[in-house]
Amino acid sequence: MSGGVYGGDEVGAVVFDIGSYSIRAGYAGEDSPKAEIPTHMSVVDDPDVAMETDDSEKSIKGPSKKYHIDTGAIKVPRKGAEISTFIKDGMIDNWDMYEELMDHIYNKSIKSESNLHPVMMSEPAWNVKGKREKLAEIMFEKYNVPAFFLCKNAVLTACKILRLFEDTNSTGLVLDSGATHTSAVPVYDGYVIQQAIVKSPLAGDFISMEFKKLMEELEVNVVPPYQIKTKEPVGFMEEAKWKKKDLPEVTKSYHNYMVKDVYQDFAASVVQVMDTPYEQSSAETMPNIHYEFPNGYNQDFGFEKYKVCEGLFDPSVIKDLPSGNSMLSVGHVVTTSVGMCDIDIRPSLYSSVIVTGGNTLLQGFTDRLNRDLSTKTPPSIELTKILNPISINEKMTEANDVKTKLHHFKEFSIFIQNLDKGHKEGGDR
Repeated sequence: MSGGVYGGDEVGAVVFDIGSYSIRAGYAGEDSPKAEIPTHMSVVDDPDVAMETDDSEKSIKGPSKKYHIDTGAIKVPRKGAEISTFIKDGMIDNWDMYEELMDHIYNKSIKSESNLHPVMMSEPAWNVKGKREKLAEIMFEKYNVPAFFLCKNAVLTACKILRLFEDTNSTGLVLDSGATHTSAVPVYDGYVIQQAIVKSPLAGDFISMEFKKLMEELEVNVVPPYQIKTKEPVGFMEEAKWKKKDLPEVTKSYHNYMVKDVYQDFAASVVQVMDTPYEQSSAETMPNIHYEFPNGYNQDFGFEKYKVCEGLFDPSVIKDLPSGNSMLSVGHVVTTSVGMCDIDIRPSLYSSVIVTGGNTLLQGFTDRLNRDLSTKTPPSIELTKILNPISINEKMTEANDVKTKLHHFKEFSIFIQNLDKGHKEGGDR
């Protein structure tokens, strides 16, 4: 266990970094999290568990929920299992599922009593006051943590990256392109400018949907691994030869989740971003990338690897959208956010554009963003391109560097003995 001195004692603060796709948890200061667990769960009705009504004189038998958590457990095909998540719009939406996940993390990953460690947790910049208060109550009343601090993930990212560049100003614009949305959050002197937050639904799930459309156009049947019992090697673009497993009747949500897993693997292995606006004639001159699907079918992808994600940067190329589509591209998300800030700080924001999130790891993402911003900003504005600025796992060291040092953590944390209405409101600063 790694940590620092807290209140005079050697202690390791526990850090939870909650995203739309997964949650990372571990001890502050360590090189990587103890666990990275999907925010989705496999939920099955358990008729053997009794549920009681609020009326103490009555007790009824009824189905309760059984939760299967973590990658291995989620992917096991079970009859009637629904795949669902406790996150909506980046915020916690289902508190029962959240508590089940926290129990799992403390028992299986942290492997320590929750009352022994102060907790720092990241939150989206647009999190609402009611959810913050509910979260604080759960952490204190159920998990008995000695101190609790919520920090906006954009602030963590900005402080970490700007420190790497020896910039103590903590001012920049954080572009986060994850699973469900792409957001631009301006951070000035370590504080989020709330009124200038801009979000777009064009993100990882959009890339998955575009890949699904591409497979339908190419008439390629995407078979998820859970269905495959055996397969035989086949030649280039030959029909796949595989046998199906004998499986229980699975739900549509489970099947779609497993198919989406193949889409995400394709995106990580094949998809790239062109450094200029997409033109098929130009894309066709680029080298092909070979990809084999889980059932053994394989083929090359040329211009398609660029076409799939072009909508992130140019929404006008997206098919099947209603006329008057107003979704913002990645570049427009940045420029719109900066334009909503005071004119005096705009140069500082443009000079420190920080990218984070899974989609920013796509090959060519930062080059294209830099190119698009250079065409949308005045020549007098200095743009700084940051390549691969942060990995998902660095949130653990961010917490140690930024907020879990003694004077910071004690100054900003909420303490269990002070959990009254006034202090809960104070947590919304």
